[in-house]
Amino acid sequence: MRRALLAVVAIVVVAAAGGIAYGRSDRDGDRVVHASRIVPARARPHHSRPRPFVLAERSLPALATPVQDPATAAVGSRVVLAGGLTPADSSTDAVAADSGSHERMLARLPGAQHDAAAVTIGGKIYVFGGGNGTAQLDHVLRVDPVGGAVQDAGRLPVASSDVAAAAVGGTAYIVGGYTGTRWLDTIVAWRPGAPAEVVGRLPTPLRYAAAAAADGQLVIAGGSTPSGSASRAVLAFDPATQRVRRLGRLPAPTTHAAAASLGGLTYVIGGRGAALDSPSARITAVDPLRGRVRPAGRLASARSDLGAASIRHGILVLGGRGTQGTVSTVGLLTQRAVARRPAAAARVADVYGHDRVGMLATTVQDDPPRVYVPNSGSGTVDVIDQRSFKVVGHFAVGALPQHITPSYDLRTLYVNDDVGNSLTPIDPRTGQPGKPIAVDDPYNLYFTPGGRYAIVVAERLHRLDFRDAQSFRLHHSLTVPCAGVNHMDFSADGRYAIVSCEFSGQLLELDVRRERVLRVMHLPARSSIPQDVRLEPDGRRFYVADLAAGGVWKIDGGRFRVTGFVRTGAGAHGLVVSRDAKLLYVANRNDGSVSVISFRTGRVVATWRLPGGGSPDMGAVSADGKVLWLSGRYNGVVYAISTSSGRLLAKIPVGAGPHGVAVWPQPGRYSLGHTGILR
Repeated sequence: MRRALLAVVAIVVVAAAGGIAYGRSDRDGDRVVHASRIVPARARPHHSRPRPFVLAERSLPALATPVQDPATAAVGSRVVLAGGLTPADSSTDAVAADSGSHERMLARLPGAQHDAAAVTIGGKIYVFGGGNGTAQLDHVLRVDPVGGAVQDAGRLPVASSDVAAAAVGGTAYIVGGYTGTRWLDTIVAWRPGAPAEVVGRLPTPLRYAAAAAADGQLVIAGGSTPSGSASRAVLAFDPATQRVRRLGRLPAPTTHAAAASLGGLTYVIGGRGAALDSPSARITAVDPLRGRVRPAGRLASARSDLGAASIRHGILVLGGRGTQGTVSTVGLLTQRAVARRPAAAARVADVYGHDRVGMLATTVQDDPPRVYVPNSGSGTVDVIDQRSFKVVGHFAVGALPQHITPSYDLRTLYVNDDVGNSLTPIDPRTGQPGKPIAVDDPYNLYFTPGGRYAIVVAERLHRLDFRDAQSFRLHHSLTVPCAGVNHMDFSADGRYAIVSCEFSGQLLELDVRRERVLRVMHLPARSSIPQDVRLEPDGRRFYVADLAAGGVWKIDGGRFRVTGFVRTGAGAHGLVVSRDAKLLYVANRNDGSVSVISFRTGRVVATWRLPGGGSPDMGAVSADGKVLWLSGRYNGVVYAISTSSGRLLAKIPVGAGPHGVAVWPQPGRYSLGHTGILR
């Protein structure tokens, strides 16, 4: 006991003298932290699944000139309209910005065009294809929504008009279209600086489809088919698996509609049937997570060929074609909740249903099996070959690397260089590091469902920084009402997250879409140091490891309250879900053991003790589920443990203070961050 006490004192002294300690995020002797004053957030009602909403249209000042078929996208509260058709049925080159209360001319396109599509990536508007009355266009144009500068940014694989588009995780997906002689069945991926490529195929070629992004997927609704009919099909394209699946059917055959998303739902707005002058006022909601399609209100007047884009307060709809021709109408669609009968909480079949053996996304199938180890005390990363259990790579990174996080699109691993104030990207195909990205205090890193923003957990600064998931440009900095913010996991529908704060013994409920704290909870133990957080497979409860209490708390996410506690062992820290999603592995860092909890019973069913003791900390299971990899935080090693027997297969020496290792590749469609929360 005296030796242990002296060791703790020594660590504190080193921390004070050097300004840092590699375990600064865990208050078990690594660092003394004085919590700032905690101000509880006001409790707000929370709904664990999308409520049934209808959209109501409020009339706003009209456009200066009627227009239909403009390419439309939003940046902040401004919606940019590029090109379109005038009442004389001729193309226009005008680029305008409309805030709902004011319209101003921004610029001119290189030429008049219509029936293009537009998306927003990194604060810029990108316009794809279109037609000019005599030919189809293959250009990709970048429009500055502030200054109005228009520049060439790339080319589509084939010139086409009548396309639809939406952006998912910094990549634009262009759907269908018309070459002048044939309908297209392609889904084309394009991102700034990279060539366009076909990544998917529609079951039927389409023109004039409606498309928007929700829940990390591309929702595609309706459209015109080569037979001349309008489609009723509602499809979802998953960028991670590059597969198209059928979600349902629209209430009626629909083409020339618009689409935009709010709160995880895509709304298909207006449109018409196969006949030219058959505009509709119908609004249909699509829930891609649950595969539901349902009516969701009506426009104030029937319109097809309108522009639509989501802004802060709702969906702005602009222009279009009504019963009397091209219109200048502008309206704001806002959500209005409708009453529903009380029902039991929704059950999710399995949030880890895409994380099974053999379900590697095509993006990662050729990545070599490696374990990437951030050595907090050494400022380095070691790379372990999963097959040989040997270190095959080693490189320096920024100061105090804490975790290694897979990007939302699974293409990059980011080393969280905490005190180095940077993220070091790693190419998982080669295992080589790239140029560091400047970011304040990245103790941990997550991605919002849908991949729009990265959430940098700035523990030292008491902040959650929402940044663009591609450029890492700061979008919003949220100061949190707790000390030691460090880990989180997201609800099944992605609307909220449970966040742990180790130094104040609290949990936060975070409204992900609105980027604000809803509620604060003090854990009931006299001394609590909450750590890792994991959602159970059916989406009902979260498990939260508690370093001081020596176990895990069960948290009802919908009601945000403690429902139980499972004692595991001293220093409960890292949580890992088994490959079949039946078990939860709890790394007991101060006990030198791993506890195995059954999700079905909520009880410990096995305890695996490391021979000679150890300090199991953070990790993941291999893609085949046979090996549990954990860092040995205070022993400078990484453990490889058989998941069938709990037997230690290997103990691999690495640098000082190994922490949040990334085991790669992992099955799943996309990453929500940390060391690999894939879904």
